[in-house]
Amino acid sequence: IKIQSVRNNVAITPQDNFLFSDSIFNNIAFSNIDSSMDKVKRAAQFASVDEDIEQFTNKYDSVMGENGHTVSGGQKQRISIARAYVKNAPILILDDSVSAVDMKTEKSILNSIKEERKGKTTLVVASRISTVMDMDKIIILKDGELDAFDTPVNLLKTNKTFIRMHSLQQLEEEMAK
Repeated sequence: IKIQSVRNNVAITPQDNFLFSDSIFNNIAFSNIDSSMDKVKRAAQFASVDEDIEQFTNKYDSVMGENGHTVSGGQKQRISIARAYVKNAPILILDDSVSAVDMKTEKSILNSIKEERKGKTTLVVASRISTVMDMDKIIILKDGELDAFDTPVNLLKTNKTFIRMHSLQQLEEEMAK
């Protein structure tokens, strides 16, 4: 595979994402510099960061500090997801990209992915079970080895690692109430 083919067909949002000391608009439009304001706003809606951006004094023209210094971790992650959305690549990789957002925002982003990425490949790497519960298939890694590959429903019936992780997350959620 040629590197240019990978670059053209894959959008990735790493857990430790990088934002430029530039406007929010330019950070979102980075992968497609000819993006219109409508397209950038649609990407921000997809990533559930549009309402946050509208609260900034200069909205999409607000300049972020070095590596997104002026925004929260969750806002940083969502701006990076919006950047990947603008690229509209056939393959999207989200590497624990919603770990710094609350459950409600996470659900909104995952619903956007489900609705708008039909027919495209989306790989979601996550440490929270809630992030992957609605995925078509889940790969469970244990000690760096493949432990299971199945649907969430089947994993809840057959895979000890997944069952344990699911139970622990439910207990955490109950204790947070």
